[in-house]
Amino acid sequence: MRAEVGSRIRIHGARVGNSERHGEVLETRGEDGGPPYLVRFDDGAESLIFPGPDCELEHQGDAAKA
Repeated sequence: MRAEVGSRIRIHGARVGNSERHGEVLETRGEDGGPPYLVRFDDGAESLIFPGPDCELEHQGDAAKA
């Protein structure tokens, strides 16, 4: 998974009843856009994450294509 600053990230709820989390990638700290990512979630919380299989990335240009 590769991200860039400004990419949107969506983390699906891992358990029934858990809601999705949405946020914006502020920094990529791995090589060539790899994790970990510093993310500001829509609720204002910031976290350093290593995304798992429950994550999706939307790059800045992707929204224009849809």
